[in-house]
Amino acid sequence: MNPHTGTKTGTKPREEPPTLDRATFGNRLRSARKRFGWTLAQLAERSGVSITTISRAERGQLALGYENFTALGRALEMDMNAMFAGAGVKPAQLDGPVVTRSGKGVVYKGLSIAYEFLGTTAAGKQMSPIVGTVHARKIHGPEDFVRHGGEEFAYVLSGEIEVHFDNGEVVRMAKGDSLYFDSRLGHAYISVSRQLARIVGMTIGESGHMQSAREGEERPMPAPAARQGEEPVASALPAKASKGQSKPSRKAAAAKSA
Repeated sequence: MNPHTGTKTGTKPREEPPTLDRATFGNRLRSARKRFGWTLAQLAERSGVSITTISRAERGQLALGYENFTALGRALEMDMNAMFAGAGVKPAQLDGPVVTRSGKGVVYKGLSIAYEFLGTTAAGKQMSPIVGTVHARKIHGPEDFVRHGGEEFAYVLSGEIEVHFDNGEVVRMAKGDSLYFDSRLGHAYISVSRQLARIVGMTIGESGHMQSAREGEERPMPAPAARQGEEPVASALPAKASKGQSKPSRKAAAAKSA
């Protein structure tokens, strides 16, 4: 046994996955903002993330949650892979299979989950796969709930989690359980097992087809137009008499029919 590493003699120590520290991420964020020539206030307006949060993230003083770094990525037109690729790696367009070896994803420790991003060498992917270690233990308040466009999938590799939704619903999941949901609904993950739970997660942005379908559901159907030469179809319901307007008497109605 090697007293310094804690490993048996002749065995290789386990390599830690590459980690994207806050300072490196902050530098990438600042460089992307400067390329557009934007101030902190301009980026805040375009992304919906507060000036204070962006400033602290750029200085490496704050870990961002999923909702914030995706909002900043969209505003800065940065691919998720460009944001979280390993040092010295420039993502290229997906033109063939991309393999991420065990423990070789890029790890970023967010507010409630340590994200190990997979397939970071492929730019423009439709999906954002991660292996996540859920380190949050409780919900502190409404600010813990994340919401973003698209859909989300989670599969529990080990431990147990609870997924809390801002409509009050709570889903408890153990090893082998999975969950699929509309990620516009506010959600938060916490570990409830003794050891921190590990999950495989997948998010996909809202496609134009999905957006059109949703907008179609929300938009009221227009009334059918009358054909040429036809009178508009009257409502089957009787019109309410306006205030002060009395109903015609039976006598008047009889006289009219005569």
